Order: sequence, then C-alpha cells, then structure tokens
Amino acid sequence: MSSDTIVSAWNDIKTLVEQIEADVTKNANGNASAGVRARKGLRTLKAKAAELTKATIEAEKSRKSDS
Repeated sequence: MSSDTIVSAWNDIKTLVEQIEADVTKNANGNASAGVRARKGLRTLKAKAAELTKATIEAEKSRKSDS
C-alpha cells in the first residue's frame, strides 16, 4: 500500500470521527436515533482502524524487504 493510500485512509478515519462526534453530542442531548448512529459509526471506526493498522504494517514490511 502506498503512502498516499495510507494518508487517504487516515483522512477517512478523521472524517468518520467528526461525524461520530456530532451524533454523540446529539445523543447526549437525548436523541436516541443519534445514539444508534454513533454506535454504528464506532463499529465502522474500529474496522477502519484495523485496516489502516494492517496497511501500515504491510507497507513497513514491504520497505524492509526492498532494502
């Protein structure tokens, strides 16, 4: 995975966190539907973070093997 792809994945995660933050705030103010969206977003965030972690490990291994 290239560094551009890794940076793009990181930017996607930051955008997702911003969206989740809005729903968490709404849920704290009593909006139950926002709580459902926030929990779904957190599950998605967990998956995307795992994908990014794997991608960075693969990129590091690739750079080491090319040396």
